[in-house]
Amino acid sequence: MPTASLTNMSVQLEPGGNQGLLMPKLKYRFRVTLENFGAGGSVLELTKQVVDFTRPNVTFENIDLPVYNSTIKLAGKYSWADATCNVRDDAGGNVSKLVGEQLQKQLDFLEMSSASAGNDYKFITRFEVLDGGNGTNAVVPLETWELYGCYLQGVNYGDANYGTNEAMQIALTIRFDNALQNPTGGGGGGVGGTGTAIGRALGGGVATGTGVAQG
Repeated sequence: MPTASLTNMSVQLEPGGNQGLLMPKLKYRFRVTLENFGAGGSVLELTKQVVDFTRPNVTFENIDLPVYNSTIKLAGKYSWADATCNVRDDAGGNVSKLVGEQLQKQLDFLEMSSASAGNDYKFITRFEVLDGGNGTNAVVPLETWELYGCYLQGVNYGDANYGTNEAMQIALTIRFDNALQNPTGGGGGGVGGTGTAIGRALGGGVATGTGVAQG
């Protein structure tokens, strides 16, 4: 059959030959929801107005151990980069109201009074990569990220311009404490998942993970 040639449209594997290309996740199939955002009411209007969102980005600090003629490198503490979310500013003011409510939870700009504890204003951000389902075909999340301990580090209300044909947007910069990833497919896995156990092999062999142990 001519369609059999489609299995050759990938890099040949050794052993096993070509096995076809895996379907990628598509950037425009996603959903963002916020829990405990604003004054506690519905935030669905904000979900509908999302334009784009950045997936989490984690970086480990370096620990250098200088030795005789070289340097051993270890992974130190981690840090999550800020997430960004751009939303369309609707004419009814729904998005501006929700963002303003969240900012007021962090700091009362009229009374100049701040929240007493982080728990008073922090929220959860959930980002889902979707399969394209809609209507009678139920949508299936292909990947879910949950960002915990979120607050708005920055809000940019953008500009107005007589020379453009664009919708106004509000740019949100979200800072958070931790993030967990839940991919589909079963078997656990992902960032913070249960499928991969962390190594705890102390005492035997080379503790820093360098070189080859001598017999």
